[in-house]
Amino acid sequence: MWLRWLAVVVAAGFSFQAAAQGYISRTLNHPFPGGVAVLDLGTDAPQAPSVHYRDHPVMVLKDSDQRWIALVGIGLDVKPGVQSVVLGSGANQGSLPFTVNPRDYKSQHIKLRNQKHVSPDPEQLKRFEREYDVQMKAYAQFRDQMPSNIRLDRPVKGRLSSPFGLRRFFNGEERNPHSGLDFAVPTGTPVKAPADGVVTIVDDFYFNGKTVFIDHGQGLVTMYCHLSAQSVDVGQVVKRGQVIGKVGATGRATGPHLHWNVSLNNQRVDPALFID
Repeated sequence: MWLRWLAVVVAAGFSFQAAAQGYISRTLNHPFPGGVAVLDLGTDAPQAPSVHYRDHPVMVLKDSDQRWIALVGIGLDVKPGVQSVVLGSGANQGSLPFTVNPRDYKSQHIKLRNQKHVSPDPEQLKRFEREYDVQMKAYAQFRDQMPSNIRLDRPVKGRLSSPFGLRRFFNGEERNPHSGLDFAVPTGTPVKAPADGVVTIVDDFYFNGKTVFIDHGQGLVTMYCHLSAQSVDVGQVVKRGQVIGKVGATGRATGPHLHWNVSLNNQRVDPALFID
């Protein structure tokens, strides 16, 4: 049964994407760098198929039309063109191709008073490297628990100030693109969990300031930075709408705002795709 299902999926290739009609497929399928590809896996598999992309497991769930779909996060570094996911494993392993479309991102120039937030000294750089490793491990986690909701709530209500994907220049020096979404809201504004999850990081980082990570399950991980206060602990189970901290301006920030990251299968993707 499994082999027959796999053969049908691989043979159909791109046509599955066009046939998808479920709610998630209609609203979340934005296959560009920093986006999400929703791949239709059909209806015949008796259980959720195994899907991997860039050596990381991918979220698989049933859409509203009862078809199995894979939600594939596409990193900003992925070039437009044909990509593929791995289906199954061992003797049953196959692949399913999908197309990544081009997308242009704008540039942003930011003036920082603290030059060490642009070019850290050796001791600060070692601290950043340690903190980076901790965060990468949190992003790479994959719990079997399905997220309580795929369409996410806004963690705060307020104006969006910096969109995802901006090419960023700090004091004239180019750094990594903006990997999240910024909300310009006052210090002390409550930050709420956009879905149920488990807290995996509560820390104070060099660049990110006071930070919280939430693992929502199936490779969906969110991060909240520059907080003035954190109101949760590592390992704590949080519910959708629960306050996890307050907005601030800690770390590398020019003023109070919330920086919000969404990661899917260890790829940072545009949070705006998951909210209205």
